[in-house]
Amino acid sequence: MVVSPVSGPVVVRVDHVTKKFTVRKDNSLKERIVHAGRRGRAHKQEYTAVDGVDLEIHAGTTVGLLGPNGSGKSTLLKLIGGIVSPTSGSVLTRGRMAALLELGAGFHPDLSGRENVFLNASIMGMTPAETTARFDEILEFSGIGDFIDTQVKFYSSGMFVRLAFAVAVHTDPDVLLVDEVLAVGDEAFQRKCMERIQRFRSEGRTIVLVSHSASQVQELCDRGIVLKDGAVVFDGDVNDAVSALRDVLEGRRVGDTAAHDSGKPIEITRIEVLDAGGTARDVVPAGSPMRVRIHVQAKQAQPTWDMGFSIDTPTGQMVLASNTERLEVALPALAAGESSIDFTIESANFGPGQYFVNANVWPGVPEQTHVMWQGTRFTMEHDDTSIGTVAASISVA
Repeated sequence: MVVSPVSGPVVVRVDHVTKKFTVRKDNSLKERIVHAGRRGRAHKQEYTAVDGVDLEIHAGTTVGLLGPNGSGKSTLLKLIGGIVSPTSGSVLTRGRMAALLELGAGFHPDLSGRENVFLNASIMGMTPAETTARFDEILEFSGIGDFIDTQVKFYSSGMFVRLAFAVAVHTDPDVLLVDEVLAVGDEAFQRKCMERIQRFRSEGRTIVLVSHSASQVQELCDRGIVLKDGAVVFDGDVNDAVSALRDVLEGRRVGDTAAHDSGKPIEITRIEVLDAGGTARDVVPAGSPMRVRIHVQAKQAQPTWDMGFSIDTPTGQMVLASNTERLEVALPALAAGESSIDFTIESANFGPGQYFVNANVWPGVPEQTHVMWQGTRFTMEHDDTSIGTVAASISVA
């Protein structure tokens, strides 16, 4: 079991927890009447959403739960929040917990926003006097305005989540559980939420976040947990967790590198990122030159061959790609054995964050192409003056 390096006390302990659900196959009333009284489980199926999970979360850490749809992320968060009980195992928590798990959870559709603020806050352990004292802050943060006295059944999804999040973050929680709600709302509100989470982090509070956004998890979290089929397949550094998530999404075992295909006449064996002087780098200053060195193994000599590379974000978005054909470069004849080729990027103007490097090689015919995915990764250094996928020098006149 991997635990956070933070020395604070354990605020969440999940001890060999399994959660199973029974899924009915006879969904209509007619089918249930026909099957009523029949023995056996032919019309029921047991589904394991969380399978033997062990983990500890220390105070003051921000943990991201990652995984494909159906991997058990939301169920695990509900188990931590006490919304559902485990089939086996135990979940122990300490401190006040605020859970923002579903859109409008805890809201009554026939009550106004104002009434739901008091209802939701009471569910989270606040007294009416405490809620009254913080009501104006909650209203301002949510941006609901005059709609606060409108029944919430008339709210848009964005209004729902803004008000729910505003209540959750003003209950003074020790542990905040957040499930995908940061994907709702406009960009300004999402930024406001992320700023509040950053403030919580600086105050030493604990946050457990479920998100499909790898960049969001990298920005907010200091630890990543990846789930697949209800089980933890990775628990550790958040950047390594994003890499593990990509392995899961692409059907590979976590940590596996691309296997050499003995059927290809040329195989890529390794990829390196170097600076202009040829020194290996895993951190590259924005705007500096960098080299991508691709190592290959040829089974026999090749009179003609080509090579290419691409650079992706953690979510798989390509930010740069090229190859010798596009560059109109004819590589010299390749001798049998090991060789390497460098692609030089004169100015690496990528935005801040982590990137993965892929490469491919082929001897004359594309059908013989060998590809190495995520052969290496690097992080772009930045000065916090800009964000995005492109780095540029900016001045104000």
